Amino acid sequence: MTIMTHASRSVRHALVGAAALLTLVAISAQATDVRHWKREPIDVALPVGTERIIVFGTDVRVGLPNPIADPDVLRVQSTGGAVYLKANKPFDAQRVQVQDMQTGRIMLLDLSGVAHGSHESIRIENDAGSNDNSASSSRHAPGTPADRRPIPPEAFAQGTGHRGGPPLPVQLVRHAAQALYAPQRVVHHSPGIHRIAIHTHSISGLMPAYPVRARALAAWRAAPYTVTAIQITNRDPNRRFALDPRNLAGDFYAASFMQPTVGPAGRLSDTTTLFAVTKNGGLSHALRPPAGALTAEADDAD
Repeated sequence: MTIMTHASRSVRHALVGAAALLTLVAISAQATDVRHWKREPIDVALPVGTERIIVFGTDVRVGLPNPIADPDVLRVQSTGGAVYLKANKPFDAQRVQVQDMQTGRIMLLDLSGVAHGSHESIRIENDAGSNDNSASSSRHAPGTPADRRPIPPEAFAQGTGHRGGPPLPVQLVRHAAQALYAPQRVVHHSPGIHRIAIHTHSISGLMPAYPVRARALAAWRAAPYTVTAIQITNRDPNRRFALDPRNLAGDFYAASFMQPTVGPAGRLSDTTTLFAVTKNGGLSHALRPPAGALTAEADDAD
């Protein structure tokens, strides 16, 4: 009788454990909205003011139409097979191209900015597979199916170096962001902006109030301004915090973070890029001691 009681308890505990596990699995499944690419545009509504993540599982680049190719309307960052999207104001549905950097295949999204919408992450499953023998491919060059054509350069936000454009520091920041995160063939090369050499160790003291690591990545110059791209990584696994240029320790003319926040250490969101603009000198002249050991910068690195 005692043996049966123990057995019953074991069975009951096992059933309870299984039920709990099934509940956790169900909750986990609901945390991600799985969509399937079947050569039909995928509708994605972005809640205004809140970042939404779309996971593709492979490196991609994003081509935007003119109405939303403006960071004041839509902020886009692509890294590690995921695209981070934040609508800063409402906008009607716009057709967006996303190209797989490995295969060249293009998927289509219909993005819209809405007042209220789901914040869930989205995972795109490619059901189209490798069936690229569509009739439409015959209209293009052999070996270049319609869904593998390169995204044209005009699909990317421009704004560097044209007359009547934004101020030079803004042009520098845009140029640096494109040079780092867009394929080189679509980067708009502006006369007067050139990359310069910068050799640094890790920068300490750049944001003394926050537990971050800072590392200079690259720099560009258009006299009298220099923009330096600096990787910012959160070292605290228990805290996410907002980034504010006013908290930088240095003599900067302007500064812009690629993302307004960084997540806890160890997560996809724990790293972002700072674009720091200095005037009449490079980063080494702007940093306040003891903000790191930097050697002199030399022009014409490329």
